[in-house]
Amino acid sequence: MIKIGDTVSVLDEPITGKVVAVTTDEVTIETEDGFDMTFFIREVVKIKSGELIMPSYEEVHKNLQEKEVFKKKPKRPVVKPKERDIPPMEVDLHINKLVKSTKGMTNHDMITLQLDTAKRQLDFAISKRIPNVVFIHGVGQGVLKEELKYLFGRYDNIRISEGNYRKYGLGATEVYIVQNPK
Repeated sequence: MIKIGDTVSVLDEPITGKVVAVTTDEVTIETEDGFDMTFFIREVVKIKSGELIMPSYEEVHKNLQEKEVFKKKPKRPVVKPKERDIPPMEVDLHINKLVKSTKGMTNHDMITLQLDTAKRQLDFAISKRIPNVVFIHGVGQGVLKEELKYLFGRYDNIRISEGNYRKYGLGATEVYIVQNPK
């Protein structure tokens, strides 16, 4: 037990001094240079006539465990997600998602609106350098799907594939935008 008047040495630092104050978990010592410094009790050991008093195995083990508890974990660098992990932009071309009501619209009007939306969204994705876009067209009779293939065929810097079957079934086409066409 450390008390006022004892001579102590600080662990892990070349500091020795006389104890001038003791609390439940801290010790204030006056160093040989005349400075008052405060340390945790677990960071100091008592010295007897110039020799260190050897602490018991239990004390050393307890001090080591307490030090491990207070060690800060090293900060890990922030890892940005790779481009392939970025979820694709989704464009739902179902007519009921594009207009409130189809009343008064012919089939030609509907498909024209869907294709214009697809072209506008694809141009937006290209301008914003979005790597891939999923166009959800539904299954139906396949008219919109074929028109989309024709529309996408007019672009040089894109690749087309079926959308993720687990997520979209057969009703989606995924477009990969080549950012640096050669």
